[in-house]
Amino acid sequence: MGGGGDSRIPSILRERLNAEYAFQVICRTYDFDPEIAQRQLAGWAQEVHPDLVIGESMGAVHAIALRGYPHIFVSPSLNAPFFFRVMAGLARIPGMTRFFDWRYRPKEGDRQRLHFSPGVLRKWLKVRALALQNTTRNGSEDYFHAFFGSRDHYRRSGVVLIRTWRKYFGPGTWTVYRGSHFMEEEYVVSLLIPKIYSVLGLPVGS
Repeated sequence: MGGGGDSRIPSILRERLNAEYAFQVICRTYDFDPEIAQRQLAGWAQEVHPDLVIGESMGAVHAIALRGYPHIFVSPSLNAPFFFRVMAGLARIPGMTRFFDWRYRPKEGDRQRLHFSPGVLRKWLKVRALALQNTTRNGSEDYFHAFFGSRDHYRRSGVVLIRTWRKYFGPGTWTVYRGSHFMEEEYVVSLLIPKIYSVLGLPVGS
């Protein structure tokens, strides 16, 4: 939410991965309306045919929906749509949409523009339900692995929950690191990048 083409983790991956292999790390800024976003991402996937899909935070909902690819996730926020449903009710109060837009405004740059209208917020639960049809629990043969920070403050609120992940993807499909929701660079280098190499069948450090 509020990320985009110049987000931190994709920028680190572009720099680090290209040092050893000719990786093409693609990160495009998509719409906050989840129905529009899923159409955009499905079209981009057909265009570039990725070898691997990585979803971070709210992006995990959209990444799961892309079928036929291996998936890696960082701090998947699978329960955020439930909180958006509450926000949708609050956004009907005059001035609340403007307040939410100000409170969660993204950083400057190539970032997702956020607009917390009731109509958009209400769409998220439907889109989540459709995305979760592509899970191990529902018979998907795609590869899934997630990273969770032990100091992720969103775990206290329930936006990020390992038990929700386990419900849909089963045991042994996640790793916990001693960091925050926003995976620190040391863990991008020591955990995420080796996992990328492993999933793609590439030797680490060659």
